[in-house]
Amino acid sequence: MNEYGKVAEREWLKTTQIRTNVEFDEFIIMPNHMHSIIVIVKSNVGATGRSPLPKRPTPKSIGAIVAGFKSATTRRINDLRGTPYAPVWQRNYYEHVIRNEDDLSEIREYIVNNPLKWDLNSENPNNSGRTAVRPCIRNRTCSC
Repeated sequence: MNEYGKVAEREWLKTTQIRTNVEFDEFIIMPNHMHSIIVIVKSNVGATGRSPLPKRPTPKSIGAIVAGFKSATTRRINDLRGTPYAPVWQRNYYEHVIRNEDDLSEIREYIVNNPLKWDLNSENPNNSGRTAVRPCIRNRTCSC
């Protein structure tokens, strides 16, 4: 993992210290994206399910968690690169409500196995011209 990935990992781990209503299950920081299972441990978090993100996400929602993480990592990565205000993350994110144990198991497996797919990823600079599509949960293609 390069220095920017380490920044992302540190900031992601800080999330549970800052937000006591959040726990993490599986997560992985990839070279150009990340995946995580976020567990909301209190039911009054104000999750709205709105997408794309409004100007100001509802406090304690998934949108607020993601926005805070992206803001902190962008600031720290741009400090390292000397590129103030340069974009680091794509504008949106993909979310999926996990409703049962089968779904949870499938998503955990996807996250754990995601690094194995990096060699085939068309965005991998070490990929020797091979092309691949990043499969997502249940054979959907995602832009994560």
